[in-house]
Amino acid sequence: MSIERSRITDAAVAIFLWVVSSAILLLVVSLLFNILWHGLPHVSWSFLVDTPQEAGRSGGIGPILVSSVLILTVCVAFAVPLGVGTAAFLTEYCKFSQRTNRGIQGSLDILSGVPSIVFGLFGNIFFCKILGLGFSILSGGLTLACMVLPVIVRTSEMSLRGVSPEIRQAIESLGLSKSGALFHILLPIAVPGITAGVILSVGRSLAEAAALIFTSGYVDRMPSSLSDSGRALAIHIYDLSMNVPGGDKNAYASAVVLIALLLAMSTLTRILVRITFQRTRIC
Repeated sequence: MSIERSRITDAAVAIFLWVVSSAILLLVVSLLFNILWHGLPHVSWSFLVDTPQEAGRSGGIGPILVSSVLILTVCVAFAVPLGVGTAAFLTEYCKFSQRTNRGIQGSLDILSGVPSIVFGLFGNIFFCKILGLGFSILSGGLTLACMVLPVIVRTSEMSLRGVSPEIRQAIESLGLSKSGALFHILLPIAVPGITAGVILSVGRSLAEAAALIFTSGYVDRMPSSLSDSGRALAIHIYDLSMNVPGGDKNAYASAVVLIALLLAMSTLTRILVRITFQRTRIC
């Protein structure tokens, strides 16, 4: 009797999981189909390189793409070295108690879940006003760096702590210094997890709008330096959809470009992780 009940329970759970998975998949497919159906016919080379006209109703997204790339470059340049370095410091150099480690990890998890608009307000006060950077690409990139930093630190820390005890025992038996073991053994082994966390964090930054409204600004002209204001692609889509009558066509086309960039970054993640894992395994 108990065996029959277990089989019925397993079948019910399997059916429930299939229904939930199919519903989520159907939702994603329908969303992508809607965006591609309305936006793909309007995507062209001129759309990618021309400047916006009539508040974005016509023209292209050339300056928008340049601003987005610059913002992401600033974000990566600050967040990746600081995040990986902080994770290495917490993992290899600072030996806290178990309670302290749980507190640090919990704090990072809380920061990872803070709404992006809160980071936007922080960036507006600290970078734009206190540091005097104003509405600029630099302010937007630094704000995004603060937003993704907890994720990079957490994933890098988990990757470093995931190194097997046998490898660490071998390092100790060889008498390697902490820095030598970190750069030549531990980081190469942890690179797949670190790379995945970094690229996925950057992918989140690419689709960010709330944090950039208060830091990088709305200006849709071609930026000449990092101190210029620049409109990110996500903000451009929001503005066309909500504030510009007749901007739906270019909003859908911009969404197609954004999805293509996100898919490209996800593909890049898988390729980098595969290549790095193979090299690490060979070494």
